[in-house]
Amino acid sequence: MTKLGEDIIGTSGLAPFFKVVNADAVGIAAPQNRKGDALRTWVRSLSGFQKEALVRSARTGDTWRHVSDEGPYLNGHDAAPCPLAFLSAGMAASFMNEIKALAQDRAVEIRKLRLIQDNYYTMKGSMPKRTMVGGAENIEVTVEIDCDLDESKLTQFLIDAICASPLNGLMRGQIGSLFKLARNGDELPTNKAAELDAPILPDPGDRFAAALAGPGPDRLMQPVGPTPKKPVAKGTAAGGSSLSDEQDRRLNIGAVATLRTDGLTEIQQMQYSPWGTSFRFLSSEDGRAPDAATLISAGIGFCFMTQFGRFVSMLDLDLPDYRIVQDTHFSLGGASGGTGRAGEADPVETHVYLETSEPDETAQEMLDISEQTCFLHAFCRTDLKAKLKLRRI
Repeated sequence: MTKLGEDIIGTSGLAPFFKVVNADAVGIAAPQNRKGDALRTWVRSLSGFQKEALVRSARTGDTWRHVSDEGPYLNGHDAAPCPLAFLSAGMAASFMNEIKALAQDRAVEIRKLRLIQDNYYTMKGSMPKRTMVGGAENIEVTVEIDCDLDESKLTQFLIDAICASPLNGLMRGQIGSLFKLARNGDELPTNKAAELDAPILPDPGDRFAAALAGPGPDRLMQPVGPTPKKPVAKGTAAGGSSLSDEQDRRLNIGAVATLRTDGLTEIQQMQYSPWGTSFRFLSSEDGRAPDAATLISAGIGFCFMTQFGRFVSMLDLDLPDYRIVQDTHFSLGGASGGTGRAGEADPVETHVYLETSEPDETAQEMLDISEQTCFLHAFCRTDLKAKLKLRRI
């Protein structure tokens, strides 16, 4: 199987994840904080399906660098986690944050805690006919816990904690995303994609390369090995399967989150379908590792960018370079932020910059199809629930 593009991530010599110490000099600034946290995510294509992101948070002031790749199912180099892994890891970290904070608020002693999560997505239709659509399904969450609450009180406690997650704002309800579009430096109106009523933001260009890593742990993410296999309805492990013209498949990305003795949350991402490598993430809200909202925001941006690469690869279109600037707005956590309310979020706002010899109409279609096939924009526009299971340990 021929790999798509160069393995820039694997050969660059840079740590895949690091805290950026010169964000102001790079030029990335967080958006205005209107709900509790506002994150600006820059994403650029490196080669093939390899991508790089910088994410800056208004709440923490931190900026994190991340990279993403795809496995054999997209002829990728498997040098970094896939985009959906970031959303799963960020979601699991956010749920853990709220469980811990709510336990402290309600004086519940938790002696052991592990969270097992399964996210499901679908891809159906024909790319040549432009009918291919990405979808998102309800999440399954199993909480393994040792505490003194009885069954009914513990179940309600965990439901309250999950609803308190800021990500709840994108899960519940149907939130359509908003976009701005530029082709070769000139702004274009969107076609089918809903247009953001605001000026287009400056294109970050090649300023990613100026980001410098600060001191800190250099193993914030690392591969664990092949994911244990399990049956998945309409799942696949075939090489290049995600590039087939006609598709009807179901994706299953898992996450297993535990709290370490040093206070960091460790999340092992599971690539059940399409089957692939499992990666380990670290997360924290104190600046030692990427916070939950940063991982979530990176995942949405990475997934959307993958759809551009997939569309132009399948239809042999010209798109040598493309970038986005994405703004996400979340409330503080109901427990961790002390609001006492369910988490909230505004529509995702994405500014798209394409460099292409294709005409304006094709550039507009690139945006439309990428939004239509993006699993995580589908996640935002679909009313989803977390199906909770409880297991005493």
